[in-house]
Amino acid sequence: MYKVKIFDEEHEKDLEAAVNKFLAGLKEGQLVDIKYDVAAMESEGEQVYCFSAMVIYRG
Repeated sequence: MYKVKIFDEEHEKDLEAAVNKFLAGLKEGQLVDIKYDVAAMESEGEQVYCFSAMVIYRG
């Protein structure tokens, strides 16, 4: 069975740490794919970023 884990962080280093922590718990051969995206928007005059990743793995 395939499963997904979604990560969403405001900073790319936080996303990297969260995904690496999750991947460390997977067994060899469980990882299928990782999808990555960045969204940017303006809020109250500031640029806001959203870094997200979806990890697809065998559960």
